[in-house]
Amino acid sequence: MSVEILKETYSGKIRAVTLGEGDKAVNIGGAQVLPFHKFEGETGEPPKIAIEVYDDVGDWSENAKEPFKDVVNDPAAWAKKNQDEYKADLIALQLRSTDPNGSDAGPDEAAETVKKVVEAIDIPLIVYGSGNVKKDEEVLKKVAEAAHGKNIALGPAQEENYKAVAAAAMGYNHKVIALSPIDINIAKQLNILITQLGMDAGNIIIDPTTGALGYGLEYTYTIMERLRLAALQQNDEMTSMPMIANLGFEVWRRKESKVSAEEEPAWGDLKTRTVIWETITANTLMLAGADLLVMRHPEAIKIIRQMIEGYLK
Repeated sequence: MSVEILKETYSGKIRAVTLGEGDKAVNIGGAQVLPFHKFEGETGEPPKIAIEVYDDVGDWSENAKEPFKDVVNDPAAWAKKNQDEYKADLIALQLRSTDPNGSDAGPDEAAETVKKVVEAIDIPLIVYGSGNVKKDEEVLKKVAEAAHGKNIALGPAQEENYKAVAAAAMGYNHKVIALSPIDINIAKQLNILITQLGMDAGNIIIDPTTGALGYGLEYTYTIMERLRLAALQQNDEMTSMPMIANLGFEVWRRKESKVSAEEEPAWGDLKTRTVIWETITANTLMLAGADLLVMRHPEAIKIIRQMIEGYLK
């Protein structure tokens, strides 16, 4: 006796967003069902992976730097290595040096770094500022200008600075990453505010803020799932944007990614532990609905790619 699989029906659809230009452009989104529910309908684009590049690695552990030790002080060379050797779908440039509480690099310096990176690669680029709302207004305006014609994703646009960041993105034909603090209502409201400025909703990517395994991951999952359900079940236009999970940063700043096995023998080998930590976090978030995963370690990325292939079979 055959068993009939119960299927949900959905009235909404996740918008498809294109990043980059020409043959190397990358599409994200487009799903009409929950992640990997191909038995119910069109799953859209499979999750894409952006590999991190930093302009200042700061206190990165040696374990984190090891795969990039020959290029860690050269963002352009690092981006090219991620593209050519580690087969990144996209590059995620994190402008940590611009943080006023750190090196406090200026907008012009950041723009020059972006120019060098876009010249070194031919795959799409994501650029994150430091997260300081005031400084990002200045930095991301210059970055948008420097990357004109490259159709990058620019962020984060937050409640306190979305007008300046979205204006820069619109002025130079880029996409905007809208960052909200793990709250579905704020995420939706921020999207509404950005569209009221004149930006097309199809040019927005939601960053709902990412928690790492053991650090709010289950709450992040809930918010992402609710955003996806609102878009698909309620046909909510202001939650139907693709989602990005900036998880590499979250995973690798935690103590579990830094403390050695000698200090905590019960935690096991440091490298194995951190790769697993990032893999579990990434897998959880893409099952919650993340269309774009920002990751760090090549071994974790390799495992996630295998998981994606398995889910799609």
